[in-house]
Amino acid sequence: MTTTTPASESRSSQLSPSDRFVDRHLDAPSSIAAMLETVGVDSLEELVAQTIPAHIRLRPEGLQLPPPLTEAEALDALRAYGQDIRLGRSFLGMGYHPTRTPTVILRNVLENPAWYTQYTPYQAEISQGRLEALLNFQTMVCELTGLALANSSLLDEATAAAEAMVMCWGRQRRKRQRFLVADHCHPQTLAVVRTRAKALGIEVLTQPLDHLTLEDPEAFGVLVQMPATDGALFDLAELSARAHATGLQVVVATDLLALVLLKSPGEQGADVAVGTSQRFGVPMGFGGPHAAFLACSEDYQRLIPGRVVGVSKDSAGRPALRLAMQTREQHIRRDRATSNICTAQVLLAILASMYAVYHGPEGLRRIAGRVHRAARALAAALKRGGHVLRHDHFFDTLRVAADSLDSSALRARARERNLYLREYENGDWGIALDETVTEAELRQLLEVFEISPATIEAEIAAAPEVVEAPWRRGDPPLSHPIFDCYHTEHEFLRYLYRLQAKELSLTTSMIPLGSCTMKLNASAEMIPVTWPEFANVHPFAPARDTEGYRRLIEDLESYLAEIAGFDKVSLQPNAGAQGEYAGL
Repeated sequence: MTTTTPASESRSSQLSPSDRFVDRHLDAPSSIAAMLETVGVDSLEELVAQTIPAHIRLRPEGLQLPPPLTEAEALDALRAYGQDIRLGRSFLGMGYHPTRTPTVILRNVLENPAWYTQYTPYQAEISQGRLEALLNFQTMVCELTGLALANSSLLDEATAAAEAMVMCWGRQRRKRQRFLVADHCHPQTLAVVRTRAKALGIEVLTQPLDHLTLEDPEAFGVLVQMPATDGALFDLAELSARAHATGLQVVVATDLLALVLLKSPGEQGADVAVGTSQRFGVPMGFGGPHAAFLACSEDYQRLIPGRVVGVSKDSAGRPALRLAMQTREQHIRRDRATSNICTAQVLLAILASMYAVYHGPEGLRRIAGRVHRAARALAAALKRGGHVLRHDHFFDTLRVAADSLDSSALRARARERNLYLREYENGDWGIALDETVTEAELRQLLEVFEISPATIEAEIAAAPEVVEAPWRRGDPPLSHPIFDCYHTEHEFLRYLYRLQAKELSLTTSMIPLGSCTMKLNASAEMIPVTWPEFANVHPFAPARDTEGYRRLIEDLESYLAEIAGFDKVSLQPNAGAQGEYAGL
């Protein structure tokens, strides 16, 4: 069976077997020969001819694809894509922030096949290390959100918000059909919630925060963002009380780093909290993948989507971990499933949980406090320069009013300095800070707004590291002992390897279960994941700066369309349950 163009056949025949990807990752020619002898045929072509009917066999001319590449050539090709990606400094926010992955986590988790080759912990007895890391993730989310229960990750924040909507709809037995959404949520969250609701017959009403119709008798829930997409803080407790008075369930999309300093959603009356753990050490990666979370009160414990890790005992009575709940149709009877979504981002949830374990409560306070101090200093400097801020209460994101701003000139100054700022439809400008921000970058931002940066040091020194009293967190953010044990690198490294020793991964064996595992990912495929030109790109960066990324996506779409026989392929779906790619 011919599977490549004649040109690619010619090129492939010039490669030595040691260079061919197929020989490294499927099997050596000697093994193929033994197989053919066992089944009694002389060649793979004869085997195919005997097993696949001629009328459904691939056409003689083969697939019209580029020639095959060796691993080294493939990496060079990826570098060529990367050369057409311009890395700008992002202050765009909207749920995606530059972050620092601690090197001990980068090298020993993200780049370690003992962690990245396994996926869903279907068999608890060979997944104790992974389950402990995911239990840490759940504990981290519960403590930061102030809610009793959390799952072991979801796909992304927008998907988590849609899942929360469906969960709330199911809790009131689908008697009401309307879901209220504040228009201050991230735009991608609004889009996914509307799309999911349309298919289910749920009516979504998008309203300004101050005009939410919480007394609507047809509404079953409300979604708000805290902090809002433009950074504003508001009285969530008052909104929750009003919503509950009329039987509405409150879903809050929130930010884990902000919750280190802010009152938790649970403390303010929220029923459900969703968000992403991306800024806990997970690169932006042009929008993903990232591990989202969904936390809720105990009232939802039989409805929560995804998987929940629980503590149990083994046959000898020793503590052991297991998947206490699995609510997808592949785990339980289809008619009892609460979700058909791919319900985990295990590797990235582990990455985020280890970020919290490594830094601990004091480390996270320092990171969050530094970000908030920088935002307060920048706000003071902008006001000193005569600019008006749309809100005075924030964690890390400012919105500068368009009044008296020459947007075209400001845009040009930002472009000259390779800075990405958010532009709102009304002409306002947004600036979202993060843990990587430097004093030099604050100076550049002030220059973009035509303000002298001469006093920025004084403004930083005067800025507080804690938020104002109405929003300030009172309880410690991470009180469980696991977050206060492994703060030196050698202690943390030993902890990682103790967990790794409790795991079955590709480093020790083939993985027995899991249709959507990463077990066949070659090392060469994982290397570009951490290259800056791919890892550190914001999904809403200007199109002119992401031509290489877009060409990579378009090329992959065309290859998949050719292989699958479709006219067009989209990579928009982001889960196996949604079809990872969709062809038409």
